[in-house]
Amino acid sequence: MTLPLIVYRSLRQHALSTLITAAGIALASGLLMCVWMVKTQSQAAFTQTTTGFDAVLGARGSKLQLVLNAIFHLEASPGNISAADAEAIRRHPMVKSAIPIAVGDNLRGFRLVGTVPELFTQVELAPGRKFALQPGGRFFVPEAKEGVAGSFAAQRLGLKVGDIFRPFHGLSFDPRAEHADEFVVTGILAPTNTPMDRVVWIPLRGLQTLGGHDPKAATDVSAVLIQLRAPTGGFMLDTMYNKQGNRLTFAYPVGAIVAELFSKIAWFDRVLALVAYLVALVAAGSVLASIYNSMSARRRDLAILRALGARRRTIFGAVLAEAACIGALGAVVGFAVYGGLFYGVAHLIRAQTGVVLEVGAGHPVLWICPLAMVLMCALGGVVPALKAYRTPVAETLAPLS
Repeated sequence: MTLPLIVYRSLRQHALSTLITAAGIALASGLLMCVWMVKTQSQAAFTQTTTGFDAVLGARGSKLQLVLNAIFHLEASPGNISAADAEAIRRHPMVKSAIPIAVGDNLRGFRLVGTVPELFTQVELAPGRKFALQPGGRFFVPEAKEGVAGSFAAQRLGLKVGDIFRPFHGLSFDPRAEHADEFVVTGILAPTNTPMDRVVWIPLRGLQTLGGHDPKAATDVSAVLIQLRAPTGGFMLDTMYNKQGNRLTFAYPVGAIVAELFSKIAWFDRVLALVAYLVALVAAGSVLASIYNSMSARRRDLAILRALGARRRTIFGAVLAEAACIGALGAVVGFAVYGGLFYGVAHLIRAQTGVVLEVGAGHPVLWICPLAMVLMCALGGVVPALKAYRTPVAETLAPLS
């Protein structure tokens, strides 16, 4: 029990510096794990979140903007397409289903999207998984002034079945831009953990004919969400619309287009990771400095231990173990830091995009990072351990004259 006792007493004797150094380790460990988990989970969630659709047809412009607008409800629409174009893609033999949507209005900051009931009754979010309503609701009728709210939007807006609401013009909330049209909430969607949870859905015709909208564009749509019968259809339609045509944009495949977004912001992940690495190095240096600077005060104690029979390797091991314990303490507390940071970031991402990140998801980084912190701290203790190893017993214990 000599080695554990030496380590315990040393940690207790230098409790303040131990806690401060462990806090630095915890911050570095938590930050590293959070950066890595948010990056991997968000990239996977965004590239896999297609809400059941393979492609999007819209006005001529950026494919990424079209996907962000139609699938993630983040960007402004690049423009409208005619009802004839929407009908043409619906009738194409390679298209399984084509769901038109129209955007341009909001409900107190949450996007209002016009569509058809077939979005909820015929489309599967994932194989074998269809849209569901919370108890007591129903989907809207195409020609009625009705709406279905996504779960997150309903929660934030305080909506329930039977409530009456008035839309606001534009994608940004302006209290002065309220429409006179009134809609009744007929249902609340069960959570899908997708951007659809942040949307209030109304009949396509209801949005197209809102007061103040251009009557000349009363039949236009913002985009068409498409399910294909086979992947070959996507390449065929890509050639037809993007290469041979010059009026419309066919965004396919959705996941690959979203992946382009992450490649463009990869530098931001690297910056955050670099900050975390620097914090880790500073924390490891603090371990070295903290133990090394206390060696002068410990010299007599270590010499007494040597005189009482403690071997050099025991002293060396005690200092290394002390450094590793500081790292282990910081790594354990780092999980609390990670949980707090991840929860805050995940909450922000869900509020802004509707994409849900799981704090309890597993990943090798959750054990690699803490282990690396302990090893780094142990390495930081090598120099002071060598100094303790070389402490001369006779000279240190000699009385001062």
